[in-house]
Amino acid sequence: MSTTHVVVVMGVAGTGKTTVGPLLAARLGVPYAEGDDFHPEANIAKMSAGTPLTDEDRMPWLDAIGEWAHGRAGLGGVVSSSALKRAYRDRLRAAAPGLVFVHLTGDRALIEDRMSHREGHFMPTKLLDSQFATLQPLGADEAGVGVDVAGTPEEIADRAVAALAELDG
Repeated sequence: MSTTHVVVVMGVAGTGKTTVGPLLAARLGVPYAEGDDFHPEANIAKMSAGTPLTDEDRMPWLDAIGEWAHGRAGLGGVVSSSALKRAYRDRLRAAAPGLVFVHLTGDRALIEDRMSHREGHFMPTKLLDSQFATLQPLGADEAGVGVDVAGTPEEIADRAVAALAELDG
């Protein structure tokens, strides 16, 4: 399957955006961009210290992701971004109309377990509660699909491809 859509793989920390995103991009035949790479150093330092980001902190990050997505319009691409609030997704869509979201969802205990076993990531497990508190799931009027994170990354990516295919009709 290939796509000209720009797909944002979204969800709370620990859902597997960084793992599933590249697998999804490979299956779709498009480039992948790691959303964490768009964070300013100040954001990474803040999260590493266990402090949740504010909306103000997130704006330059969202704008950078939006700029990348805009540059991929009509060409396709996959980028990861927590995109937890509707306002964040609206900001991304304003920069790159036509975005499609793949919302990675799942059991909180499973997500926390996966988070606790990953190495070298700046996001501490103690921020998971703030992520869930901030999360606003996709609205019925938003182009996107929900994909459960139970199973292997390959299974999750396959479910995402199938869900996107259904969305395209």
